[in-house]
Amino acid sequence: MSGLLQDYVLRQAEIRPERVAVVSQGTEVTYGELEQASGQQARLLHELGCRPGDRVALAVAKSPAAIVGMLASLKVGCAYVPLDVESPSVRVERILRAAEPRVLLVDAGAVPLVDAVLAAGALARSTVVVSVLERPLAGERFETAATAADGVGFDELALPSRLSPTRPAHILFTSGSTGEPKGVVVTHANVWHFVEWATRYFGTTADDRFSQHAPLHFDLSTFDLFGAFAAGAELHLVPPERNLLPHRLADFIREAELTQWFSVPSVLTLLASADALRERDFPSLRRVLWCGEVLPTRVLRYWMERVPQASFTNLYGPTETTIASSFYTVPGPPATDDPIPIGVACDGEELLVVDGELRPVPPGEIGEIWIGGVGVSPGYWRDEERTGRAFVADPRGGRSRGYRTGDLGRVGPDGLLHFLGRQDSQIKHRGYRIELGEVEHALHELGGVAECAVVAIETDGFPGTEICCAYVPAPGASASPREVRSALRARLPGYMIPTRWGRLAALPRNANGK
Repeated sequence: MSGLLQDYVLRQAEIRPERVAVVSQGTEVTYGELEQASGQQARLLHELGCRPGDRVALAVAKSPAAIVGMLASLKVGCAYVPLDVESPSVRVERILRAAEPRVLLVDAGAVPLVDAVLAAGALARSTVVVSVLERPLAGERFETAATAADGVGFDELALPSRLSPTRPAHILFTSGSTGEPKGVVVTHANVWHFVEWATRYFGTTADDRFSQHAPLHFDLSTFDLFGAFAAGAELHLVPPERNLLPHRLADFIREAELTQWFSVPSVLTLLASADALRERDFPSLRRVLWCGEVLPTRVLRYWMERVPQASFTNLYGPTETTIASSFYTVPGPPATDDPIPIGVACDGEELLVVDGELRPVPPGEIGEIWIGGVGVSPGYWRDEERTGRAFVADPRGGRSRGYRTGDLGRVGPDGLLHFLGRQDSQIKHRGYRIELGEVEHALHELGGVAECAVVAIETDGFPGTEICCAYVPAPGASASPREVRSALRARLPGYMIPTRWGRLAALPRNANGK
């Protein structure tokens, strides 16, 4: 049994409307206010033509207005598509062409981006541009058709009747090896099952204060939002400007008196590298969770020694299986630097280690991790071929299906699953999933590059994995590393840009000429 994600807020608004739901840079929004604002905006979206099954794209910075837009989209039966407003317009154009949103929600910071998208013809004529602010926004090529204020006074009488939890809640676009981002469809039921398990396992309550560190286009943020709303807790939005300032980030945890911190491991590594934690720090913090990449064990030991009252849990799972599929709560500061296990399956999930023929392998043998259960996505947005390759039937038979992660793993003697890396060119960098093939594809599109090779090298410091590029300039092109890097920034987000560069006369080849 599962429900709709917006019902978490409705339930809290009915029983504790004055309780604070969202805190952002001094602004507090109660559950009652969040329910009312999202309900009014949902009615506005309906009046603008949104119907169940449509998409609503959000070109909005992390803010209470963005959360209202997400909830409003869900209430009208649409799937929201959060956009990385810091990404180059070329990448956003590809996402919008694929998603074909009925409405694009924007804030002031997104005006240049929307102008560029419109100039490229990436938005259909039927797409309505709406300001999430209470004032109209205008650029060179557009003017918002409506504002958040236009929904004030609306009720929800015209909203759709009860919808199925198997409907898409959102579409999250991740890196694709062909250069085209992949849209992972995530349903209400997918998220609901994880949130219900996490609420039980971690024992979250209305007295909790959750961090919201991840960008809204990153699936970790899904648990921040709906995990907090399920418990009636406070959600504290971490200002983006603090992300690379470790001491200010540590101050934020102290000042907000957070009880739960959830982020990618590179953030924990950054704070440890700067020695930003004091002895017996963050006295309110009860739980530290991480997901998205490997946390160096020495970093975990640093945190556990300085925040002894908190529990520390490693979560594992790709976007295609919704937030996380396995967990391991570390019993105490590790005595060695051995990698931390990814543990055992969350309730309703199942993880197998299989060989190249998708046959389960015995404990102790290395194979690919296959995930089945309640978190498995329906597949990739409008991409049956790619969906068919990645989402396959249960290797043991039956009608259930699961996801081939491409991750290598092994079950240890203790029954715990251990992550051993990737079997392809996909990496995790600062928590983001990156196909190195997409970086190479973008480099080839520049024109000044004849050949290139992009690889990842593991390091001991922040951010853990360093992206390196070797390239050969095209005939007649100067193509210095600085010029190539600058041109690449117009096509890829910052986290995908290589940090080490090598300009070569020719790339080395093997005996087969590869």
